[in-house]
Order: sequence, then structure tokens, then C-alpha cells
Amino acid sequence: MSLAVTGLYAGLAGLMLIVLSVRVIQLRRARGLSSGDGGDAELTRRIRAHGNYCEYVPLALIILAAVEGAGYPAWLIHCLGIYLLAGRVVHAWSMAAGSIRARVAGMSLTFLVLGVGSVAAIADFF
Repeated sequence: MSLAVTGLYAGLAGLMLIVLSVRVIQLRRARGLSSGDGGDAELTRRIRAHGNYCEYVPLALIILAAVEGAGYPAWLIHCLGIYLLAGRVVHAWSMAAGSIRARVAGMSLTFLVLGVGSVAAIADFF
């Protein structure tokens, strides 16, 4: 069983995690903070964008792998992967920009992936 499509999105997700991590590190250095947020609102937003990403993406990738491993068509895995990454990019941008609408859109895409993928994985069991 090959999980090549999931592997593609896992790799892209890993690169995005590096970007989010570096953004936190850069601002911590600029503010002279080695840990925490020091009460800095911008740093708090960056930390939460990174944290939120780490909270949702691993399970979403596991679900993608389960759906791909179950033999669902590649187009479905690609759609889920694209929606996942798009949702995470929009969410991260919204945290930096302070846009509630974009944040809702980003989370909605993430929830769509989690929901559709979860139902597909469960359906394969039966």
C-alpha cells in the first residue's frame, strides 16, 4: 500500500510548519524573549497560529492516510489535502492580519477535511 498522495501533503505541511516556527523564533529574537510571549500581542498570535497548526494538522494527515489506505480515489485525497493546506494558510494569515472572517474560513476548511475524511474512514470499516 502506497501513501504517495498523503506523503505529498505531509511534506508540504512540514514545510509550512517550518515557516510558522521561524516566524515565532524571529519575533522572539527581536523582542529578546527565549520563551513565552512576554505579553506581546503579536507574538501571542504567532505562537497560537503555530500551536493551532500543530493541534489540527497531525490528525488531519492521519485521516488522509487512512482514507488513501482504504483505497479511495486519488482525486479525493488531493481535494482533502489541498483544502487542508489552504485552510491552514488562510488561518495562519488571519492570525497575523487579525481577520476574523478569514480565521473562520480557514477553520471551516480544516473542519471540512476532518469531517469528510473521518466519515470516509469510518464508512470503509463497514
